Amino acid sequence: MTSITNKDVNPVAHLSPEDIEQIGLELDAIRQDIIDQRGERDAKYIRRVVKVQRNLELGSRAILLGSALPPLWVLGTAGLSVAKILENMEIGHNVMHGQWDWMRDPKIHSSAWEWDNASTSDGWKHSHNEVHHTYTNIIGKDNDLGYGIMRVDEEQKWVPMYLAQPAWNFINACFFEYGIAAYDLELGRNLRLPEERRAPGFKERAKATVKKIRKQATKDYVVNPLIALPFGSALPALAANFTANLVRNVWSHSVIMCGHFPEGVETFELNKIPENETRGEWYVRQMIGSANISGSKAMHIMTGNLSHQIEHHLFPDLPSSRYAEIAPRVKALFDKYELNYHTAPLPQQVGSAWHKVVRLSLPNHWLETTNRSNLVDQTKLLYAMTTKGPKMRRLAQRRLDQMARKQAEVKAAQDAPAAEPVVEAVPA
Repeated sequence: MTSITNKDVNPVAHLSPEDIEQIGLELDAIRQDIIDQRGERDAKYIRRVVKVQRNLELGSRAILLGSALPPLWVLGTAGLSVAKILENMEIGHNVMHGQWDWMRDPKIHSSAWEWDNASTSDGWKHSHNEVHHTYTNIIGKDNDLGYGIMRVDEEQKWVPMYLAQPAWNFINACFFEYGIAAYDLELGRNLRLPEERRAPGFKERAKATVKKIRKQATKDYVVNPLIALPFGSALPALAANFTANLVRNVWSHSVIMCGHFPEGVETFELNKIPENETRGEWYVRQMIGSANISGSKAMHIMTGNLSHQIEHHLFPDLPSSRYAEIAPRVKALFDKYELNYHTAPLPQQVGSAWHKVVRLSLPNHWLETTNRSNLVDQTKLLYAMTTKGPKMRRLAQRRLDQMARKQAEVKAAQDAPAAEPVVEAVPA
C-alpha cells in the first residue's frame, strides 16, 4: 500500500470526472431506495438484537456467580464476551452512527446511547463519525487505525522506532478500548503541547473519559466480583470480566484492521484531496479505501456488519442489517467502473493486515528483498540503518530500492511470454 498519487498504476486513473459523478448519483439512488423502505422490519431487528444482548449479558453474569466451578466459568465468560461484542459492534457503534434515529425511540437513539467502552459516546462520535468517516485513510488527518502512532504507508519516512510497531499493535489490540479513548482525546498530541495551546475543551473531555473508565472498571472489576463473593467466586468472576474485555478488544481491533488495513486498500495524501471534494469523489475514496470480510450471517452480526465495511463507509447512517442486501448492487457498480471490490475471508484479511504491519515496521523493500541466502547481509544492513544515523539510512535505502528494481525486472522478464521461434522457409 502507498498513497494513491504515488503508485505506479493509479486505480482510478481510468475514471473521467463524469464517471465519478455518475458513480455518486448511482450510489445516492441505492441509498434513497433503502431510506424509502425503512420501517417496522428494521425496527424489529434492532430491538431484537438489543433484547438478546441484554438477556445474554444478564444470564452470563448470573452463571458467573458459580464461576468457581471451571465449566461455569468457561460458559459465563464465553457468553459475556459475546454480549460485550454485540453491545459494542452491532448495537453501540451503529446506534451512535444515527442508523436508528429515524425510529424516534429515545432508548435507541444516537443522542442518548452510552456504550460499554472506555471512551465516551460524545468523544467517539466526534473522532469517528465526523473525522474518520470524512477523511477516511487520509494520512495525517485520519487517525482511526493508529495513523498517528504507526507507519501505515511507504511514503512515511522510516525511523528505527517503527521496528516496535508489531509489538505495539498487539498491545493496542489487547487494550483496544483504551486506545480508542486516547485517540478520541488526541491524547499524545495534546500532552506534547503546553497547557495553554491544547485543544479547547481537552481538560473537560479528559475528565469525562477518566470518569467513564472508572465507571466501567468499577462495574467489571469491583461490583460484579463483590456480588459473586458470597458464592466463593469473586476472583474467578473478576478474571472472567477481564477475559471478556480482552476478547472483545482483540475482536474489535481485528475487525477494524480488516476494514482499512489489508494489502490493496488505498491511502491518500491530504494535499492531493480537492478542496471542494464532490459527493462522487468522496464516494470513490470510500470505495477504494475500505475492504470487506466474507462469511456467514452470524459472523456479519458479530462484526456489527462491519464485515461490509465498504457499504458502511458509503452509507454510514443506513441500518447495518441492510448492508448485506445492498452489497450485490454496490459490487455491480464496482464491476461496471472496473474498480477493485476488496473482499476475503476473516483469516485472510487479518493475515494481510498483520503482514502490512510487519512489512511497514521495516524499511521499504527490506522484507521483499530478503531471502534465505542473503538473510545475514540483510540483517547487517538493517542493524546499520537502526544504529548509524540518518545518512546511513538514506544510503541503505537506496541500496534496497535498487535491489527491489532489479528483482522486479527479473520477475517481469520471467513473466514475459516467450518469443515465437522463427521458422525459415526451406527452398523447394
